[in-house]
Amino acid sequence: MKKNGIFMAVVLSMGLFATSCSDDNEGETLAPLSGKWAISKVGIVVGTTETLVDAPQNQAGCDRDYMNLKLDNTVIEGDYDSTLAPCAISTQSGIYSRSNNNLTKVINGVTTVQDIVNLNLSELKLKDASGNVEVYIRTN
Repeated sequence: MKKNGIFMAVVLSMGLFATSCSDDNEGETLAPLSGKWAISKVGIVVGTTETLVDAPQNQAGCDRDYMNLKLDNTVIEGDYDSTLAPCAISTQSGIYSRSNNNLTKVINGVTTVQDIVNLNLSELKLKDASGNVEVYIRTN
């Protein structure tokens, strides 16, 4: 009888825990946004059709261009270019914020707002209002 009572208490506790952890964050993911993200694919959404290709801005033989979203809400974008020197890196800095599933970046006075379509521990997919899509892979 005592074992049944303990079993029922555990089952009830699990039920309460399950209902208290319901997804009431309106679709916002709980995966961390901060980190270094390398661009992997770009594309566009037309209607319900998404077309992605390997990111053409990545220089062959170089590391991938990246976006580093830091915990202090600063962002550093890195661009590798071999025009003047092999795999030369240029960076731009700014700030970013997240509001629900929107990522807003301000770099050199230019504000960019993108929807966070997918965010997990290894991938970040962003889409702007024009339907342009960027897929990033976490590098750290």
